[in-house]
Amino acid sequence: MSKLITEEQIKALAKQYDIDVACLKAVIEVESSGRGFLNGLPKILYEPHIMYRLLTQKRKITLRDKLTKEKPQLCYPKWGTYRYGLSSSQHGRLEQASKYERDTALESCSWGMGQVMGFHWKSLGYPSLQAFVNAMYKDEASQIDAMLRFIKTNKLIIPLKQCQWSVFAKGYNGAGFAKNQYHIKLRKAFNKHK
Repeated sequence: MSKLITEEQIKALAKQYDIDVACLKAVIEVESSGRGFLNGLPKILYEPHIMYRLLTQKRKITLRDKLTKEKPQLCYPKWGTYRYGLSSSQHGRLEQASKYERDTALESCSWGMGQVMGFHWKSLGYPSLQAFVNAMYKDEASQIDAMLRFIKTNKLIIPLKQCQWSVFAKGYNGAGFAKNQYHIKLRKAFNKHK
C-alpha cells in the first residue's frame, strides 16, 4: 500500500474539516514541498533549541546540560546556534538525541507534510506521543490529518477558509512568517490549485 496521499484522500480531508480543496493543497505545497517521506521515513526537522526548552520545562536540567556539553549541535538555548543540516541527516540527529531522552527528542521534531511539532501530540488528541509518531510513519494522509488537527486546534480554519493568508501564516508559522513570505507563497499556491 502506498504511503503517498491521493487526490481522493485530500478531498475527503478537506470535506471532513470543511475547507476548500485548493486551500488544503496550498498549505500542503508550501509546508512540505509536496512530500511527507524521504527515503521511506517521515520527513522531520529535529530542532535543538526545542530540545533545550523542553528539557528545561521538564526540569531535566542536569540532562540538558550534559547533552549541551557532549553534543552541542543537538541541544542549545537559542535558535540558529548551529545549522540544521541536510533533510537526509535529520533522523540521524533524532537518533543521537534519543539516546539521551527519547520522548523529548521525538517532541523536538517537526513531523511530516505539515511539519507539526511533536510536543503538540496531546493537544491534537493523540492518546500518546507514540500514537502520534506512529501516525507520522503510517502515511501522508495521517500526516495531513495531524496538520489539520493543528489548524483546527489553533483556530486557523476560518482564516484558511477565507483565504486570509497573512493571518493564517502568522498562526501556523509564527510572527516571522513574512520574512519567508509564507503568506505570498500560500496565495500563489492557492491560485494555482483553484
